[in-house]
Amino acid sequence: MTVERLFDLSNLYVLPFWFLMLFLPGWGVTQRVMSTGLVFLPLVGVYLYDLVGSLTPDSAQALANPNLSQIAGFFAVESAAATGWTHFLVMDLFVGRWIYLEGRRTGRWTFHSILLCLFAGPVGLLSHFLTEAIAQVWPKPTPTP
Repeated sequence: MTVERLFDLSNLYVLPFWFLMLFLPGWGVTQRVMSTGLVFLPLVGVYLYDLVGSLTPDSAQALANPNLSQIAGFFAVESAAATGWTHFLVMDLFVGRWIYLEGRRTGRWTFHSILLCLFAGPVGLLSHFLTEAIAQVWPKPTPTP
């Protein structure tokens, strides 16, 4: 299978998980699927395949002692760019899943943070931390009998 085909399949693979967390967070299937780390195994396999395929003595040297121009040169190679992209897919989904699980545990609203994770992982993580900080200052009111 080509690197390009794996790239396309990896992008498609993550979409159902994001959809479940965003639009069906309370559904039992979503909770069961997202409660296991097994969702990451196929992507980790793709990552390892891409990584091994992109390593050469020169690229290993660039990664061992990186500077910006060497890293830019490394990612100019299609297989290396696919490796980096798969890394983003795995880590963004991991962080999005963690936010989802935290939201289920605490009962806090996480849609905005998960959506931001989908498009810009670190911004979604920041959003979650800010949401948590605000929730500590303004706790959810308890209903009176």
